[in-house]
Amino acid sequence: MSSSQSLLIRHVRIVLPNGEFMVGDVLTRDRLIMEVAPEIASTIATREIDAQGLTLLPGVIDPQVHFREPGLEHKEDLFTASCACAKGGVTSFLEMPNTRPLTTTQAALDDKLQRAASKSVVNYGFFIGATAEVLPDLLTAQPTCGIKVFMGSMHGQLLVDQDTVLETIFAQGNRLIAVHAEDQERINQRRQEFAGIHDPAIHSQIQDNQAALLATQKALNLAKKYHRRLHILHLSTAEEAELLRQDKPSWVTAEVTPQHLLLNTSAYQDIGTLAQMNPPLRSPHDNQVLWQALRDGVIDFIATDHAPHTLAEKAQEYPNTPSGMPGVETSLPLMLTAAMEGKCTVAQVVHWMSQAVAQAYRIPNKGVIAPGYDADLVLVDLDTYRPVRREELLTKCGWSPFEGWNLTGWPVTTIVGGQIVYEQNQVNTNVRGQALTFLP
Repeated sequence: MSSSQSLLIRHVRIVLPNGEFMVGDVLTRDRLIMEVAPEIASTIATREIDAQGLTLLPGVIDPQVHFREPGLEHKEDLFTASCACAKGGVTSFLEMPNTRPLTTTQAALDDKLQRAASKSVVNYGFFIGATAEVLPDLLTAQPTCGIKVFMGSMHGQLLVDQDTVLETIFAQGNRLIAVHAEDQERINQRRQEFAGIHDPAIHSQIQDNQAALLATQKALNLAKKYHRRLHILHLSTAEEAELLRQDKPSWVTAEVTPQHLLLNTSAYQDIGTLAQMNPPLRSPHDNQVLWQALRDGVIDFIATDHAPHTLAEKAQEYPNTPSGMPGVETSLPLMLTAAMEGKCTVAQVVHWMSQAVAQAYRIPNKGVIAPGYDADLVLVDLDTYRPVRREELLTKCGWSPFEGWNLTGWPVTTIVGGQIVYEQNQVNTNVRGQALTFLP
């Protein structure tokens, strides 16, 4: 008996690499897609799924998450977060360095990789964090998807707001630099200006559009000066989108979150501090401009910035409340619902959430449904609508800013490396993802 595992998905609507659709069959063996065809001749597969009426997409690659392990596991950990990923159709993630200890050394990176290998049910990769003291591992640590630079909205060692340090980071090495672009000096000034106000809606005025634009301009100038690969995380303003529309070198990419596309400052009235994140929610006008920039390719892809905090932490009085919200379980249904509403197409969602991410971070064998690619797949139901319910969420924090939203495109089955990790509302906790690789 061969120990080879195979999976045959029949009669499914497949999103092909060119964005077109085909109803047909997909065969996987072990970790790879073997065949994609209108009909695959009778074959003995370990498991066969009749997926008539469902749509098969490449698994989502979420390129910006905060999974809180080590050090902040009361909010989330790599196991709970990866289970939430599986439920949301996210088959790979890139995680940020603001854990305790910070991921600023090879030893800290190795520790995360070991933790993920033993706990994560989906594939994983990790950023290395830049600090005000430029540590040697910043350029040598492996494997990493890139360097994370907090230009603002951060305190402690990870805040890099000095021009001389930023210049040094951009001038050395050639690995991708991903920036949280907010101007800390302006934020500090406006915190003083609005001190004593406890309405969380003031958060969007303290960390205003100008704070974001100033930092993005600075990062863009450095990227051009040193011809350095730059990625702008969670772009949130019309001004930044228009800046990039006018001036975006080929070696610069940008992302947007579903929150910045679908929520705006009106959310503070409805959900209070649950709407608080960095960079903050913006105006309906910003929503519209960001959507257009995404459709036009000015913004390259989608990330969630999944950043969970407990409800008790969020229940404090502003400004003592932490910024951030969960997102890996809802990002794909949110974007597919937007596609059903005509804001974009399903093929665009696939490009923004899988293919473009794999291209930008040079992750081989991911992001499309084609022979030879990794069998990271998600079957979704585009005909059934279901609300976001707090009690059904798998993220440890147990809430969503989109609670009550009626969404379609919920994953029915999620497949990681040819193994079914999520099916019939259950996570197969025996599956383990693999460490992602990043081409130079």
